[in-house]
Amino acid sequence: MICLNGYLGMGKYLKNMLIKKWKSRIKKLILLTLKFINIFTKLIPGALFLTSSKIIILFRTYSNNPKKDLILLLNIKDEIEKIINNRALAYGKGEHPKHKLTEYHQFFINNIFDGESVIDIGCGYGSVSRSIAKAKSNSKILGIDNDKTRLQQALESENPSNLHFIYGDAIQYPFKENWDVVVLSNVLEHIESRVEFLLSLLNSNIKAKRFLIRVPCYERDWQVPLRDHFGVNYFTDSDHKIEHKLLEFCSEINQAKLEISKIITNWGEIWAVCIPVNE
Repeated sequence: MICLNGYLGMGKYLKNMLIKKWKSRIKKLILLTLKFINIFTKLIPGALFLTSSKIIILFRTYSNNPKKDLILLLNIKDEIEKIINNRALAYGKGEHPKHKLTEYHQFFINNIFDGESVIDIGCGYGSVSRSIAKAKSNSKILGIDNDKTRLQQALESENPSNLHFIYGDAIQYPFKENWDVVVLSNVLEHIESRVEFLLSLLNSNIKAKRFLIRVPCYERDWQVPLRDHFGVNYFTDSDHKIEHKLLEFCSEINQAKLEISKIITNWGEIWAVCIPVNE
C-alpha cells in the first residue's frame, strides 16, 4: 500500500510538472507569435493597413441582415475606442488628454469661490482636485476615494500644499468639519442607489452649500438610443449603473432634495450646480 501511494504521488508530481512545462512552452509560443505579428504589422505601410482593414470590415458587415451588421460594427467600434483610450493615456503619460481638451475642470473652478472649502468625493487619482487647488490657492481641498490604487497615484503626484487626500467612504467617514462645496465628477453613474447616496451626503457632517455634479449624458449621440434599441451596451464604462437622460438626471436631483441652479450639456456630459433645498 505504501509503495502504491508512493507511485501515485510520483505520478501526480510528474503530471503537474508536465502540465507546467507545457503551459510554459505554450505561453512562450504565444508571446513569440504576438511579437512576430507586431513586427509584421509595423512593416505594412499605414495607408495599406487602413485600406485592407476597411475592405475586410466592408465584406464582413454587408449582408441581408443590416441589424446584425450594425451590431457587429458597434462592437468593432467599442474595441477601437478601448485602443484609442489606451494610447491616449500613454500619450498623456497616465493622464487622459480629455481632461485638458474638454476643459471640464474649468466648470468646477468657475463655480468655486477662492477661500471656500471643497471636498472631492470619488477623487480617483486627483486630477480635478489638483486643478481646483492650483486655481483656488486660498481654498482647502480634500479628495476622498475608496480605491487604494488610484488614491496612491493621487498621493504620489505633485500636489499643492492646500490639497490633501484620504482613503475612505464619504458616507461613513467621521468628518469633524463642514465643507462648502461637494464635487462629484463622474461618480453618480457608478452608484446604484443615487438618490439615497445624495440624501446621505446631505444628512452627513459635510453640510455643503453647493454640489457640483458631472455625469455622462444618454443624449450624446444618435447611436446611443440605437444601441439601446438593439440591446447592445451603450455605457462608456463597464461599471456604470446608468447614463442619464436629462430628464432622469433632473428628476433624481429633485428627489434628493437638491435644486439645480445651473445646468450645461457639453461634450456628451451633464454639468450641474445644485443647491440643497431649505425645507
